[in-house]
Amino acid sequence: MPELPEVTTIVTGLQHEIIGFKIKSVWTDYKKNAKNLDLLKGKEIKKVSRKGKNILIYLSQDYILLIHQKISGHLLLGKWIFEKGIWIPVKKDKVSLDRVNNYIHFMITFDNGKMLVLSDLRKFAKVIVGKSKDIESLKELMSLGKDPFDKTFTKDWLIKAIEHDKRSIKQVLMDQTIIAGIGNIYSDEILFDAGISPLRKANDLKGVEIEKIYKSIKKILKLAIHYRGTSVSDFRDIQGQPGGFSKMLKVYNKKPGKCIRCHGDIKAIKINGRTAHYCPKCQK
Repeated sequence: MPELPEVTTIVTGLQHEIIGFKIKSVWTDYKKNAKNLDLLKGKEIKKVSRKGKNILIYLSQDYILLIHQKISGHLLLGKWIFEKGIWIPVKKDKVSLDRVNNYIHFMITFDNGKMLVLSDLRKFAKVIVGKSKDIESLKELMSLGKDPFDKTFTKDWLIKAIEHDKRSIKQVLMDQTIIAGIGNIYSDEILFDAGISPLRKANDLKGVEIEKIYKSIKKILKLAIHYRGTSVSDFRDIQGQPGGFSKMLKVYNKKPGKCIRCHGDIKAIKINGRTAHYCPKCQK
């Protein structure tokens, strides 16, 4: 699932490309996870932002288009034609031959001829439209925790937020009601960078250890955004290109493998149903 760096990469791309565009038409074959898409026609793109892992596209007449890319979805900007029941890219190049860019289930056509599509292999993505007040008050948005780049996300706040939590620190980092945007990939990388085992209970961590995690959250997420996200499998940016942080991964999905820090064996374990990758020697 795209996490904060991948969603930020998409949002930044859209901010540079589609502001001021007017929607001419909409197409989708989503049946259950799309809502009120008929309201998009004729609306102008005013602003694009991120909340947690959600993309919010602000429209004219006080509407918002919310897109949650879920497990395998990513947005692409370009031009396509409909042939033999499928969408075919007009431009034939390396990007168009990338299979993950060819599972199109949602499309907006702008009045300038450009198209914004959602390629989504598993068809789990959510696409809904509504008045700003209705979208912004959705439970799934209201329940989100602190954004790691919010000014109020401080070391002291993090200590207070997790000091009494009896769950593993990996579970806590991935809890969207505490910190919004961190998932399986970056929780592994953050904890490796901080030298903390994913098995450690949050309430057993010392203040100095939480401070290390806090610094690693900032460091790893900023670095991942700089490299335009991680493409382990499906993620691509709006131009159809994979993220560069995949080459920077230290532990995530590295089993079997050797730790780059101590050359010990990287382990993979299940924590609350999710796989955690870590180095038992380096991460105490």
